[in-house]
Amino acid sequence: METQQALSALAALAHESRLRVFRTLVQAGPAGMAAGQISEATGIVPSSLSFHLKELNHASLVSSRQAGRFVIYVAQFGAMNALLAFLTDNCCGGNPCNTVRPAPCAAAQAVSTTLEDSRS
Repeated sequence: METQQALSALAALAHESRLRVFRTLVQAGPAGMAAGQISEATGIVPSSLSFHLKELNHASLVSSRQAGRFVIYVAQFGAMNALLAFLTDNCCGGNPCNTVRPAPCAAAQAVSTTLEDSRS
């Protein structure tokens, strides 16, 4: 991940409502959630929610797809893991330390495997 991408993602997450939405979508997993479900789960009114989802989408942290008359939003686990890797890259100058680097999310690994299989 490049510095500008990390800054964009961090700026998007640096708002209480957007962080709540993103965490809700991470909990939902690769299936994602419809906008109405996100509104109910987070308590964010639909008019504000659409703004926050747009900001998260602009930062490449969520994506959306049409499912009938609903728009389903999904956390981009690859972007999440890339941001975590960027933040912990070169931890302690390469020396062993007590910081535990999180393992990549299983959902992101499954999505990556599916994408690699479809490209073959």
